[in-house]
Amino acid sequence: MPNTDNILKIFDTYYGDKDKCYLHYTKDYELLIATILSAQCTDDRVNLVTKELFVKYPTLKAFAEADIHELENDIRSIGFFRSKAANIQKTARLLLEKHGGKVPSDIDSLTSLAGVGRKTANVIRTHIFNIPSIVVDTHVRRISQRLGFTKNDDPVKIEHELMELFPKDHWSRYNTQAIAHGRTVCVARKPKCDKCMFKEECEYYNTLK
Repeated sequence: MPNTDNILKIFDTYYGDKDKCYLHYTKDYELLIATILSAQCTDDRVNLVTKELFVKYPTLKAFAEADIHELENDIRSIGFFRSKAANIQKTARLLLEKHGGKVPSDIDSLTSLAGVGRKTANVIRTHIFNIPSIVVDTHVRRISQRLGFTKNDDPVKIEHELMELFPKDHWSRYNTQAIAHGRTVCVARKPKCDKCMFKEECEYYNTLK
C-alpha cells in the first residue's frame, strides 16, 4: 500500500490545495448541463459549445421547450449528441416539475435525473454545494490505479475506496489534482515517469524497473 499521507502532501505541493472546476458556467443548472455534455468529451470542447449554447437557451424553460432536433444540432460536435440532447431536455423538465427549477444537492435526487450518474452528481455536490465528494473520471481512475490506491475498474468502488483512504478535506481537491496530473504527466499513453514527482511512491513506476 502506498504512503497515502506523503502522496497527498506531494499533490498539495505541486497542484495546490484548492479544488477547481474546469467547466465554465454561471448558473447551477448550467454546470449540470455542461457535466452531462462532458461524458466522453473534453472539457475544452464542452466549453466551446456551451459558450453559445447558454446564450441561445438562457433559462431552464428554454431547454425544456427547445426543439429537440435543433438542440441536437447545437451540440452536434460533441459525442453522443442525440442521447445527450434528450437527457438535457428531460433533466430540464424534471428540475422544473419536481424541484422548483432548482438543482438538488442529495445524491439520490441528482442521480434520478436523466443522464446523471454518480460522477456528474459528485461534480455538482462539490462545486455547487461545497459537499466533499470524489469524482471518479478517467484521470482519477488511472492515477489512483497507478499509484496503487485501488485495483478496481468500477468507478463506484474506486470512489468508496478513496473515501476510506483519504481524509475528508482532501476528497474534492484530489479531483482537481489528479486531473491536472493526468493531463500533464501521468497521461494515458507513454506517461512521463522520468519527470514524475511520485516516482518513489508509484506502484506502476516500480513495476517498470
